[in-house]
Amino acid sequence: MADEDPTVARAAELAAIGLRPGVDPAAVDAAATGSLDHPDPRVRVAALGALVRAGSPTTATRAWSDALHDDDPNVRRRTAELAPTLESRTPLPNELVTSLVDTISDPDATVIEAAAWALGELGGAAITAGATTALARVATAHDDALAREAAVAALGALGDPAGLDAVLAACRDKPAVRRRAVLALAPFEGTAVDAALAAAREDRDWQVRQAAEDLLAAARDDPAEERHEEADPS
Repeated sequence: MADEDPTVARAAELAAIGLRPGVDPAAVDAAATGSLDHPDPRVRVAALGALVRAGSPTTATRAWSDALHDDDPNVRRRTAELAPTLESRTPLPNELVTSLVDTISDPDATVIEAAAWALGELGGAAITAGATTALARVATAHDDALAREAAVAALGALGDPAGLDAVLAACRDKPAVRRRAVLALAPFEGTAVDAALAAAREDRDWQVRQAAEDLLAAARDDPAEERHEEADPS
């Protein structure tokens, strides 16, 4: 039997450290920091994951910030995906959330997708850091439909009124983006939203139509929506 690839073995070892319950953060720091500059991106990703999940917050935050600018898109993508996990352990400083917002301009669409998802998960901190403007720009102007779809989804997750125009514009994009845009209308309201949903119900793509119907059904079943309608004097 062939010997085990030492690179794969090291990545697996680091991943196991990060997932082990009750591990001492200092021990994770000692085990993982030396692999943050490993020549193989798989090892760098595993080391970062271990630190973010179980290392000391200071070391993890510093490593995360550096990895966001890694030469390899796989590392940058995983770094973006880990932002909510890190935020759950220690509040990300505003300048680091701003760095994540800057990642929305990454040349790799999969990195943009991950960054957009993470910003949507960060909520108010992302809005404060200017995420809405950056996401709206991607949602309306990026060449890659995957990037546009991810940005629209993040705008819906944030629910910032400043992002509504971009979501409405995305309702006229390709089918996959339109479907996502219709769902992203959930936190918004107003005549423009009503018109977009009415148009989506007549869309030529059945999944877009279904998304609109699902959203409208959810609104009808929402007790808060029912209370709003009862209070409406009209």
